[in-house]
Amino acid sequence: VSALDVSIQAQILNLLQDLRRELNLSFLFIAHGLNVIKHVSNRVAVMYVGKVVELANVNDLFANPRHPYTEALLSAIPNPDPDLRMQRIILPGEVANPANPPSGCHFHPRCRYAIDRCKQEEPALREIHPNHYVKCHRAEELTLRGVEAY
Repeated sequence: VSALDVSIQAQILNLLQDLRRELNLSFLFIAHGLNVIKHVSNRVAVMYVGKVVELANVNDLFANPRHPYTEALLSAIPNPDPDLRMQRIILPGEVANPANPPSGCHFHPRCRYAIDRCKQEEPALREIHPNHYVKCHRAEELTLRGVEAY
């Protein structure tokens, strides 16, 4: 829906929400913009180079991201309120090739929090809070910036 006019986009998203509610449907909604995801999802899986790096309830993910890639994606959401606006995180380098990903954590070449362990050992997707899963060696020690979940 991201290529559509904003008013058409809103109509389609409202229709999807109505269908979900009235028919008790589930959707697999794939998008690049998290600003859309927060309006249509209950749970969110953030992927990087074809792998899930974070999976959580939408409100928890937006308020308390535990993976640096999620933090960067959230920082890209436009917010007209200057008091709530985040400083955008610009990731260095290029997205890794999924056919030939880097060793260790696939995100480590672009991660500002990477340590030697990240370069050598691929982290497991693990539950760090009830129903909040993350694939990051440093998830418990990092304090990442979220956005207010609506």
